[in-house]
Amino acid sequence: MGSATKLALAVFLFSCSSGAILGRSETQECVFYNSSWEKERTNRSGIEVCSGEKDKRRHCFSTWKNNSGTIEIVKQGCWLDDVNCYDSGECVERKDSPEVFFCCCEGNMCNEKIYYSPDTQAVQTTLNPYPPKPELCSTLLYSLVPIMGIAAILLFSFWMYRHHKLAYPPVLVPTQDPGPTPPSPLLGQKPLQLLEVKARGRFGCVWKAQLLNEHVAVKIFPIQNKQSWQNEYEIYCISGMKHENLLNFIGAEKRGNGMDIELWLITSYHEKGSLTDYLKANVVSWNELCHIAQTFARGLAYLHEDIPGLKDGHKPAIAHRDIKSKNILMKTNLTACIADFGLALKFEAGKSAGDTHGQVGTRRYMAPEVLEGAINFQRDAFLRIDMYAVGLVLWELAFRCTAADGPVDEYALPFEEEVGQHPSLEDMQEVVVHKKLRPTLREYWQKHTGLAMLCETIEECWDHEAEARLSAGCVEERIITMQRQTNLIAPDDILTVVTMVTNLDYPPKESSL
Repeated sequence: MGSATKLALAVFLFSCSSGAILGRSETQECVFYNSSWEKERTNRSGIEVCSGEKDKRRHCFSTWKNNSGTIEIVKQGCWLDDVNCYDSGECVERKDSPEVFFCCCEGNMCNEKIYYSPDTQAVQTTLNPYPPKPELCSTLLYSLVPIMGIAAILLFSFWMYRHHKLAYPPVLVPTQDPGPTPPSPLLGQKPLQLLEVKARGRFGCVWKAQLLNEHVAVKIFPIQNKQSWQNEYEIYCISGMKHENLLNFIGAEKRGNGMDIELWLITSYHEKGSLTDYLKANVVSWNELCHIAQTFARGLAYLHEDIPGLKDGHKPAIAHRDIKSKNILMKTNLTACIADFGLALKFEAGKSAGDTHGQVGTRRYMAPEVLEGAINFQRDAFLRIDMYAVGLVLWELAFRCTAADGPVDEYALPFEEEVGQHPSLEDMQEVVVHKKLRPTLREYWQKHTGLAMLCETIEECWDHEAEARLSAGCVEERIITMQRQTNLIAPDDILTVVTMVTNLDYPPKESSL
């Protein structure tokens, strides 16, 4: 082998390995195809521009069938954040002889070619035909496979070490049937018309829909996210889940057949959207902040509480596990209600809590013990994880409040100043666990009696020690006390604020968890 050839080989290997280490491909566009385009009233084929939450990855996917040697593409397009697709530059199906083939990948248009792993041959389709690779290229590829395999094993081992074996629920391949349709007590045969997409999340999209003469929200899950749909449906069906500050559940439906199955959850619709959306477009007064925070805390306190003896049975304690402003919806009077129970856990005496994967939720809102992977898998530990996120939501409200004598900044996510809009797990571990940083509490907030009290409550919610955090019920009591005390203060009493704060009788700090 000549020196030039050796140099080229070295450069090639270095570029491959350094590319894997230094970063991942950002997926902006994917090949789009829908075999049911006429029925679903979409384009048949083209390019789909991917969108999603700022701190989530985006991928491409393909599903296809092999009918006696003829490849039939079913669907192609953008895919939501999925750990099974991370750092995969090619769309490869790795299951042995599935009825329906599925693959996902990262990188622009990476689903243009699809592969089946047993023979690693590119599947030729009428949509995306490709000529066979030149013989020289194939020879080089086969000669480099052993070296690349060793490098891949080393990189994978390093990745597993750094990520502490991230635990995410496995993706269900679209060949699995979701089982019998659960009952929809209020739907029956009433006509339901989808109007417009209002939001996209990790497990599906949310539509505004018309049910007779009222608007409802329809959360649509693709079949591969059956587990999240099933879990959320089961949580809604628990005794005692009807509460003013929990999103009202109407029914569940299975729509379509075969590969076109969609799983629907129908709930009440709230025009103002999420707390995130509201704070982006609006500032809040002190009384509005107190109302939002109090109703949010009341809903979470009810969710966390174990309540026997209800008319429809025993309501167990439930941990939400994905508390964030995006999952708090605003009613027209600014009353908060908690939504999205796809990751929630119920705790019943003598029974297992079920799938207790530790590192789930949204990275930005993960408690220190979750980021460390050091969770005590007991009920109180999960409730305290929720309370850490409550501190961050209260900070978001304070950040957009007009009560203090100072500037009100544009809306920002928690830790956006520290880690930006797309933090990795390592970014959050460094900031939250190692440096023990929290979002900045502005100095001029301390000049307002109520905000000063709120800052103390926030700090006790996001305390690094889980056992020191307040309970949701205690937070609700604190906010009621704050509002009552600030309403008693007249303008002439401003000089006595320091004394009042010092002598104020708070509800007890001890967590009731």
